Amino acid sequence: MKKKNIILSAIIILTIIFSIGIIAFSEPGSQDDPLVTLSYVEKQVREIKAYVDQKTANSSSSGSTLVVVEIESGQSIVGKAGTEIILRGGKATTIAGELGGLSDITDGKDLKMGERVPANHMLIVPRDDGRGVYAETHAIFMIRGNYEINY
Repeated sequence: MKKKNIILSAIIILTIIFSIGIIAFSEPGSQDDPLVTLSYVEKQVREIKAYVDQKTANSSSSGSTLVVVEIESGQSIVGKAGTEIILRGGKATTIAGELGGLSDITDGKDLKMGERVPANHMLIVPRDDGRGVYAETHAIFMIRGNYEINY
């Protein structure tokens, strides 16, 4: 019985010593010890920021700026995917694509081909398939994103 206790005690002591040895000799930030330093975190944040800055600098959209665009009767504005359009003055109708119309996010509905564009409603062009607006009279729009004016 005394011999069993000695063997059990020796196993426990060796296990503790072995565990301490692994902890003492493992590299900080490794898979065995996931502790990271502040400099490591700051380096990762700088890399992510540089990546995001590079991607946004190469973007072809006009950013967060709304531009005022005036068109005459008979002209149309065709937006690219994601273009936002707001009618500020005049009368206009929608130009739809084969897969649907413009998203009127103010009313939460889809405007089909030829529907009247409500004034001061935010419209979004969901796809790059020729959707946009057609001016029935002189019209003033606020637009964010890429677009073309067709005569």
